[in-house]
Parts: sequence; structure tokens; C-alpha cells
Amino acid sequence: MADKKQTNKSLRVLVTAGASGIGRVLAESFAKAGARVHICDISNDALLEVSKAYPDWGVSRCDVSDETQVAQLFSEVKINLGGLDVLINNAGIAGPTGGIEEISGQEWRQTVDVNLNGQFYCASQAVPLLKQSLNASIVCISSVAGRLGYAYRTPYAATKWAIIGLAKSLAIELGPSGIRVNALLPGIVEGPRIEKVISDRAQTLGITYDEMEQEYINKVSLRRMVNAQDVANQALFLCSSTGMNISGQSISICGNVEVL
Repeated sequence: MADKKQTNKSLRVLVTAGASGIGRVLAESFAKAGARVHICDISNDALLEVSKAYPDWGVSRCDVSDETQVAQLFSEVKINLGGLDVLINNAGIAGPTGGIEEISGQEWRQTVDVNLNGQFYCASQAVPLLKQSLNASIVCISSVAGRLGYAYRTPYAATKWAIIGLAKSLAIELGPSGIRVNALLPGIVEGPRIEKVISDRAQTLGITYDEMEQEYINKVSLRRMVNAQDVANQALFLCSSTGMNISGQSISICGNVEVL
């Protein structure tokens, strides 16, 4: 196997759903470390804003649940970056909040299509490029809901458990090709998404937003939320030469969420 001395400064990185939220912070962090970055997203407005803020980034509009759009995304990545060293499989949706008897089949399928199928489509397209890299990594963004039961959020939790299975299986399959695959499990991450989740769950349970937020915090050993930069810092480590021998791991970044 080749001596792998590639640094973050020469990495070619694709971040899915990279125009906002955790994805945006991931992309910005890799760019600050000197990587060449390409992102995709479904929001035209967010992509336009990123293009203005970071004119050197590659940007593509892509719904990762659509296999044809993912194939087009990777055609654009090859043109823009000339190859790929890191896939950050970040795209995902919160899915519905409600009892299992209240969740529709369409809501279930949409959550699976985006959260799980999207990661499969992207990994499938990325692997031929990653096999040519000297420092190849896939980081699959899962959730602490991928290691804990999560009442009233069953579609989301089911996909996040499956993502860990995908990452661990790919680590075994792709290890002989020098490709590292790990899953990151963010906990309660500050921002608009968790605010909506808390609001929806409070409504489902018939309590106030503040009561629901405090209930979430009380289940974290460190009694605080994490932020997107915490997730990005771990991804940077895993994809650097310092993380060269870390693969097949599911790593929680959560302050130790004890239960959901």
C-alpha cells in the first residue's frame, strides 16, 4: 500500500447538504484547513449564498434521494476537483414526529430515501474515486438516535441505526483499498433543527417548549448541547493523517446523551 502522506491542505472534499447547518460548518472547516471543497444542497437560495461567500467552492444542486441526480453530482465533482479524497455523507432530514400509528407510509419512505438511500447512492459513486486517493475517507453522519431508542421519532432513529451498519460494513469492505469509513453521532446540536424537533415533540406530549428543552438537557451527562463545530472538528481529525488508523468506528459527539 502506498505511503499515505497527504494532508488536509491537499484534500478534495465533498460535503452533501453543505450549504447550511452542520454541513456548512463541515465545509467551512475543511476549507479553512486548506482543502478544496465541493458541496451539494437542495436549496437554491442557500447555494447562491454559498457561491457568493465562497466563490472558490464547487456547488451543485442535488437531492441525494434521487440516484440520477447523485450521478450528475459526481460528474460535476470529477470536473471540479479532478478526483475525491473525502466524502462527508451529511444530507438528512428530521422526518416526522408522532406515534407509529400516526406516521404515514409516505413520511416513512421519504425519511429512508433521504437519510439512508442517499448515503448509499453517494458512497456508491464515491468509491471508484476514493480508490485512487492516497488519503481516502468516508464520514457518515448518523446520530445518537442511532444507538438509542427514540420514541415518536421512529423513522429517523431507524435510518440512523442503519447508517452505522452501512459505515461499519463499508469499513470492512473498503479497508483493503485503504479507505477509512467512520460514523459520527452528533447529539443535541444547537440550531434551528433541534428547536423544531423540541417544539414538535412538546406539542405531541402536551408540554411547553421550555419543559421539553429542559427534558432533553437533563438526559445529557454534561448538561449542555453540542454545536456543529464540535462535529466538524472530529471529522477533520478522522480525515487527516493523524486519524490514519481509525476506521469502522461510531463516535458519539454528544456530551454523553444517556437516553432519548
